[in-house]
Amino acid sequence: MTHPTQTPTSHAERRAVRRLRHDAGDRPMIVIWEVTRACALVCRHCRADAQHRRDPGELTTEQGRALLADIAGFGTPYPIVVLTGGDPFERPDLADLVRHGHSLGLHMALSPSVTPRLTPAVLTELRAAGAGAMSLSLDGASASTHDAFRGVAGVFEQTLVAAGQVREAGFRLQVNSTVTKDNVDELPALLELVLGLGVSLWSVFFLVPTGRGRLLDALEAEQVEDVLHWLHDVSDLVALKTTEAPHYRRVVIERARAESSAAPGPVLGDLYHRLAAATAPIRAGRAGAQRRPRPPIEVNSGRGFAFVDHRGDVYPSGFLPQRCGNVREGGFREVYRTSPLLRSLRDPEQLRGKCRDCEFRVVCGGSRSQAYAVHGDVLGSDPNCVHLPPAATVPAAPAMTVPAAPAATA
Repeated sequence: MTHPTQTPTSHAERRAVRRLRHDAGDRPMIVIWEVTRACALVCRHCRADAQHRRDPGELTTEQGRALLADIAGFGTPYPIVVLTGGDPFERPDLADLVRHGHSLGLHMALSPSVTPRLTPAVLTELRAAGAGAMSLSLDGASASTHDAFRGVAGVFEQTLVAAGQVREAGFRLQVNSTVTKDNVDELPALLELVLGLGVSLWSVFFLVPTGRGRLLDALEAEQVEDVLHWLHDVSDLVALKTTEAPHYRRVVIERARAESSAAPGPVLGDLYHRLAAATAPIRAGRAGAQRRPRPPIEVNSGRGFAFVDHRGDVYPSGFLPQRCGNVREGGFREVYRTSPLLRSLRDPEQLRGKCRDCEFRVVCGGSRSQAYAVHGDVLGSDPNCVHLPPAATVPAAPAMTVPAAPAATA
């Protein structure tokens, strides 16, 4: 059976999605390192089993410095390294790690929790050490919604204060927002809040039912489609990206194709129309402030992206709990380049179900974390995608057998 491969044809389609300028099998674009599992918050949607005390088995300062040197060994273009947790601010050697990574030429970023450890003095120290970007989480446009997510009263207002401090310290500010059925209708108000904070990037996470996130209500596939089209609509107001929804790349290509050919637009649901109606006043208040949308980039779990947990275990992402190796056992570069699982995730011909038949499988590839969380198959169909490929006429193959592994942490 011949399986089509989507290739953008028009100039507009080619510009809709950014392509990696290097071989994703040779080096990642982004490495997330969970420097510690310790965190003072108890976020309801967290993929991690966070704890109040640091794990004595986490990578030491010297092992962390060695990991950063290993990552720098990929050479240019150097990967972006994001230090996350838990809460990375729980590590007393954080500035040293940032400084070391920066001295090696790595692009260092931080993703802390908003706790009393996040102070202007610490921000100044980390900026001087070489960190250039920092992300904070806002999972609702109100204190009641966000504080319920984070499990600590008052953290919403503290986050707004911290956002100003992050920018004053000279960081590029990213805001991360996890979307569920409980907060999806707050997206327009959250957009307005994000715009007011002057963010460099808004990252919208689509809940993966893993960790504590299994207790929340994830969006249904049709609702995800509505949100993705709404995000496309507002991408001229704010630079944005999606996490665990790579089919946003399909959406932007389809929209570019429709706009260039004057073809009818997609038929969308009630959620999209509610979001669009609530966004109209925001857009009217920003007439003339539109920007060129930031095209999404073709990065996916294990394909230009990898996650290292606090003990040094390597995973395709923090939401895909399938261990690929450990940085203490040969180094990160060796694991990234040779892991059978990572290599399979970089080969769209190994996908199964409708993702295998999809004409967008090269540029999208589906969320491997969603497929594993719902179907137990890392190469199976993405359950959050409504697209039905023309060639999707055969049932999905049996699930891939993968060695058992401890759950990923972040």
